[in-house]
Amino acid sequence: MKKKLLLTGASGFVGSYFQNHYKDTYDIKTFSFLNEDFDKLELKNIYAIVHLSALVHQMGGASKEEYERVNVTQSLKLAQKAKQHGVKHFIFMSSVKVYGEETTGVYSETSECLAEDEYGKSKLKAEDELLKLEEENFLISIVRTPIVYGFGVKANIANLIKIVSKMYVLPFGDIYNKRSMVYVGNLSYLLSRIIDKKLNGVFLASDEKTLSTKEFIQLIAKTLHKKIYLIQVPLFARTLRIIKPSFYKRLYQSLEIQNKVTMQKLFDEDNLPLPYSVEDGIKYMIKGGDE
Repeated sequence: MKKKLLLTGASGFVGSYFQNHYKDTYDIKTFSFLNEDFDKLELKNIYAIVHLSALVHQMGGASKEEYERVNVTQSLKLAQKAKQHGVKHFIFMSSVKVYGEETTGVYSETSECLAEDEYGKSKLKAEDELLKLEEENFLISIVRTPIVYGFGVKANIANLIKIVSKMYVLPFGDIYNKRSMVYVGNLSYLLSRIIDKKLNGVFLASDEKTLSTKEFIQLIAKTLHKKIYLIQVPLFARTLRIIKPSFYKRLYQSLEIQNKVTMQKLFDEDNLPLPYSVEDGIKYMIKGGDE
């Protein structure tokens, strides 16, 4: 018999992928905090909750109170109700933002959490409060993600794809950073392993290979079958840092994670690879269709 799951955030980027690709593996029920009445939510026979619903990082900013309401209060209300109704497992989608910002170091599962912005602080507070609810019959799993990419991705990656598709010469020849990312198919696979193996604790999601922004752009161009030239432009980085600081951080700075503990817990003696390579992920991000 299929495990019965409750999935929140099902209309989002990750949620829609997970639902579409694992609907034959699990009996998936969805819930929307935005469109449905929480008081009427039924959790009978639900084995696990995959809680993806969140107020994500807003480039224009959002209030501390709004991050708190959505990412902390709603998450706790759902987890408390789940525990009361006999749900066995609660999986919470968090973010590497709980560690802080871009860095020259490498984050791991045990790195100190020093969240700086209100989004990261809300995710960290939710993690801490959720873990207090954990008992032997109510497992809590925290999944921290870097940038998640795939078909239909939005924000900075979508903008980068547009730039690469339209231009032949790009001023990114002097980027030598390291960025960890995770393809949505690999993230969804990790979620399924956590559910099936009944694992609790903190997990870090990442593809097996870390890329520089330059390498990422080159792979996008290769998938588009397009020749591009990456050149160095004096003062470009400094100017971008002033006029578009968030885009500058994503392009030029490093955010690298090392998730050996996660991989050992999920795969132990199986030593299985993730289902998608970085090259696969970028191809499916551009063209779709990883069926």
